[in-house]
Amino acid sequence: MTDHHDVQAMSDVDIHVYEAVASQTVESGGAGIEGLVRASGLSEEELRVSLSRLVEQGYVVPLGDGYGLGPHTFEVER
Repeated sequence: MTDHHDVQAMSDVDIHVYEAVASQTVESGGAGIEGLVRASGLSEEELRVSLSRLVEQGYVVPLGDGYGLGPHTFEVER
């Protein structure tokens, strides 16, 4: 069975936001909008657009007032 996630189809911005969510999730169990704006350097509007795409694709999931990681079978290389 193949994974429906294709990390290569993610934009650079989405990868950057995904990495910010991953980093904050590891540190605190979830990622809030304010922390993601600071970590990503994006405007809140740009961040929300990227998060919407990531949620739609299953990479990120809403978690309380913030976001967490969806199920994944890949690692993002820097």
